[in-house]
Amino acid sequence: MDFLLIPVVVMLAPVLIVLIVLRYRYLQAQARYTALLALADKGVDLGAQLLEPPAADVQRRHGLVLVGGGLGLMAMFLALPGGFDSGLAVSRLWGIGLLPLATGLGYLASAYLDRRDGMRG
Repeated sequence: MDFLLIPVVVMLAPVLIVLIVLRYRYLQAQARYTALLALADKGVDLGAQLLEPPAADVQRRHGLVLVGGGLGLMAMFLALPGGFDSGLAVSRLWGIGLLPLATGLGYLASAYLDRRDGMRG
């Protein structure tokens, strides 16, 4: 049973990290809306900027993080020595980084197009 402990921990660590981040974001959003409700109860005029975060900034940040993560994964797999029992090298797994890289480029393109459309209208 001891031989299963390390793989289980390795597989559960990213899940726990995601759950912690989601919980943090939930609490952050809840605190924000509570503060906005308190301001609204006092009669303060809430502008549109307080109610919505700028979408282009969020998309740009997500895009840059994903592009960096994808490039980092690709570099990591290319730099890893060793191989599998079948004789294949670990460096052949570099393509795994293409998914976050392509997703990040999509976010950056969306942020660029949103900003460009905002300048027209």
